[in-house]
Amino acid sequence: MHDEVKDYYGKVLQNSDDLKTNACCTDSHLPKYVKKALSQVHDEVMSRYYGCGLIAPALLEGTRILDLGSGSGRDCYVLSQWVGENGSVLGVDMTKEQLEVAQKHVDYHAEKFGYKKPNTEFRLGYIERLNELDLPDNSFDIIVSNCVINLSPDKEAVLSEAYRLLKPGGEVYFSDVYADRRVPQELIDDPVLYGECLSGALYWNDFMSLAKKAGFNEPRLVEDDVITIDNADVQDKIGHINFFSATYRLFKLPELESYCEDYGQAVIYKGTIPNHPQEFWLDKHHAIQKGKVFPVCGNTYRMLHDTRFNTHFEFVGNWDTHYGIFDGCGTSLPFDLWGSTEDSSEGGCC
Repeated sequence: MHDEVKDYYGKVLQNSDDLKTNACCTDSHLPKYVKKALSQVHDEVMSRYYGCGLIAPALLEGTRILDLGSGSGRDCYVLSQWVGENGSVLGVDMTKEQLEVAQKHVDYHAEKFGYKKPNTEFRLGYIERLNELDLPDNSFDIIVSNCVINLSPDKEAVLSEAYRLLKPGGEVYFSDVYADRRVPQELIDDPVLYGECLSGALYWNDFMSLAKKAGFNEPRLVEDDVITIDNADVQDKIGHINFFSATYRLFKLPELESYCEDYGQAVIYKGTIPNHPQEFWLDKHHAIQKGKVFPVCGNTYRMLHDTRFNTHFEFVGNWDTHYGIFDGCGTSLPFDLWGSTEDSSEGGCC
């Protein structure tokens, strides 16, 4: 499968117009600051982009970032602008032709951004075998990926390696394709369906299990969108499965609990994160307005307190008292507090 994917992205696809679906090209509703950063990227790099979302986490100044499956380098060069001259971005990709495009424009972008020396680097390698690249444990603040993990034949290894490489409090912030059911093996073996980022997609519930197994205890969904298939041949083969592009963030915080627990805590956003002066979206369900006391579960508290976001929030409460499950995160007590209102003639053992 590695060889087929490399051939598809290195030889079959020459630009994004060659794709048969929109699975790998769903950039939409881009903020102005993202559009501005994209406008600084070389045209050849842009033309070889095959991502499926927006990997633009906030607060990147001075951070060290690893891009898994960096392709022609589009996202690396966008992130390069946001980490600044004191930060760095390393892109890893297994497709030689894509990597050559990225490497060709390293000096161009350093000059474009006004840097004395490049802060981007690219290496040939497999994202499930990052141990072969001699990358130290706990060496990256953030790991990103854009519509690539679905192409890996060993997704568990990708997530495990990402956890190893992240610093404590760091995060994986990535977009990918997910299915509403497990994809049959005969469709996984189809090189076109796999190369189009469809048949390699994880069933979303399997992804949740793999992420937690790797150590990312509570994956947070940032945004999602439905993938449409406009190619009749592809639709006939795989149209019975629903696919979604989705962005998740996974924090390396071993203390996170499996569920959202209530400790009576809250946060107050100071409005100081660049490009987010009035409201900060931690994820799809947590839009935190500036200056407003925002009740949070213990996990959300840690995601803000024990990470790079700490200085941008005020924190209320501690861990002294547990009040049960936190309803605000979508999990509630499964039992009927008042008991059944109907008589039952049948007994039960539990």
